[in-house]
Amino acid sequence: MGAGERSSSAESYPSLDEYGVIGDMRSAALVCRDGSIDWLCLPRFDSPWIFGRLLDWQRGGHLRVAPEEAGVPSRQYRTDSNVLETTWMAGREQAQVIDFMPIRRRDQGASVPASLRLLRMIQPTRGKLNWRIDFCPVFDHGRKIPRLSHHAPGMVAARSEGESVTLEYPGHFRLVRAENGVRLQGSLEVGETAVVALHHGGRRGHPRPLPWTQAARLLAGTDRFWRAWLEQCTYQGRYAPAVRRSALLLKLLQYQPSGAFVAAPTTSLPESAGGTLNWDYRYTWLRDMAVLVETLHQLGFVHEVDQFMDWLDNSCACKPSSFQMLYRVDGNRRVTEHELTHLDGYRGSRPVRIGNAAAEQNQLDVYGEVMEAAHAAWKRSKHLPRRRRAMLLQVVDHVLQHWPEEDAGIWESRFRPKRYVYSQAMCWLALDRALRMDSALRLGERRRADARRARTRIRHEVLTRGFNEKLGAFTQAFDDDTLDASGLTVPLTGMLGASDPRVVSTVDVVQKQLMRGGLVYRHLGTESEFAQDEGAFLICSFWLVDVLAQMGRTDEAEELFARVSRTANDLGLFAEEFDPATETPTGNFPLALSHLSMVGAVINLERAASSRRVDRGATTRGKQRAARRTG
Repeated sequence: MGAGERSSSAESYPSLDEYGVIGDMRSAALVCRDGSIDWLCLPRFDSPWIFGRLLDWQRGGHLRVAPEEAGVPSRQYRTDSNVLETTWMAGREQAQVIDFMPIRRRDQGASVPASLRLLRMIQPTRGKLNWRIDFCPVFDHGRKIPRLSHHAPGMVAARSEGESVTLEYPGHFRLVRAENGVRLQGSLEVGETAVVALHHGGRRGHPRPLPWTQAARLLAGTDRFWRAWLEQCTYQGRYAPAVRRSALLLKLLQYQPSGAFVAAPTTSLPESAGGTLNWDYRYTWLRDMAVLVETLHQLGFVHEVDQFMDWLDNSCACKPSSFQMLYRVDGNRRVTEHELTHLDGYRGSRPVRIGNAAAEQNQLDVYGEVMEAAHAAWKRSKHLPRRRRAMLLQVVDHVLQHWPEEDAGIWESRFRPKRYVYSQAMCWLALDRALRMDSALRLGERRRADARRARTRIRHEVLTRGFNEKLGAFTQAFDDDTLDASGLTVPLTGMLGASDPRVVSTVDVVQKQLMRGGLVYRHLGTESEFAQDEGAFLICSFWLVDVLAQMGRTDEAEELFARVSRTANDLGLFAEEFDPATETPTGNFPLALSHLSMVGAVINLERAASSRRVDRGATTRGKQRAARRTG
């Protein structure tokens, strides 16, 4: 077994924190520290994968570029960019690999070839290294092994039933057939450079060779795009590096042709190794997208809010009653869930799923998140376009009619419909934000009165039926005794002040019963509908940071924030969950909602710190005035 190779046992799969991500706002690739791309769907996020070794080490497919003999490399993102740099060393020999997916736009003459999707630029910086490239693509979710043809020096194509990918590699490298693909070997020394390029699509013809000079122009243009976008960020506080990295990751997860964002670029990465909680997140969740654009808006990114509202208008046809909970990235509603029984799954975690049945669920909270995003856009312009106003009025009517119903909740329960506290609190928020926008929304006398009455009734029910006096906490659902971290969100809606005794008590109970290893679990695994353990859900810990900050317990909030921040990998990327026992990330990776929650926690920490400075300043001035009077 050569350097960098692994067996197919469960223990041989890399930990998720070994991966970085690159993307072009159409799809994304996960690049392992050892130089292997083990995940890439083409042509877009929700397409079948070309490289999917994360879900089956033998049949999944991969593209590895690495020296034959080298130690553990160092890696980093280029400054304010989603371009990944990896430095390899073997003794005194050294080289750099630059990985990126070119942004498809014309920029100072550096247009991207139509077929080009991925570039890996090799640049020796000291001495000479022997390189190996493993090219093992698959089609149709690993069910089809393509035919490979070596039609010209430096080009190898893989085709199957109209689909094709072509790998461009250094022409002097030797090609050897390998299991499920080819191996390319050769040496490079200082003064030599090489381009490894992946082209996708096209039944006829072959891509033109890409010279280093053109690749360098595409690299410069890609860097320039990410940096220009990030210049809009207005946050300049203590956590700027983490916030800026999260903003770049969130933008990378946007499907630019439609403006939609995916929850994560991956599917079926398990919430616990060997478990069955393996879901497909390569789609657009209304909830996540609404929270995302509202958060980006707070950082100064205003265009994304308008893009989301336009996408919502087009995808949902202004009919809230027909909202799906998630859509394909182009707004298509077909996300039927299937199991791929021929794949082993990450570390043996089955089933592997594509599609997501949650699309058909009733999740009442989504209307609150949509209204919050609309409220963010309205606060900036104090204007509502006619079509948006019509859609939002229908949202209000839908909430007024359906808020007393059971739903699937934020955790997307498949078998336990309830009156979930989070859903009810978000129904309250939907009506509250609608009433705040009334000057532009023009609710009308009857609808306004109905909204006020319903807002009052929802609040009463949340505070009486959602709070369990015996437990001393807001619970998962009305008239329920199941403790759930989503109860922390009640004060985050503004329904209750953070100093309210019920909020204080909920925080204390969550800390005592749902914290393990210093992180917050969303509920006890034994009480979930699947009766399975899972990792600590990162957004729950960030919720607790938010509430502690609002309570003025800023030292606790900042200590917890630091603890949760350490669950990110060395590139600053968060997964869905984290297992404190093994200190490994779990669930789909990287997860937009984790990064969103981190940014939200930063905003709350900064507000708390600012308030504390104001309070200290007022106290100091008071003491000074008192001293002058006594003097």
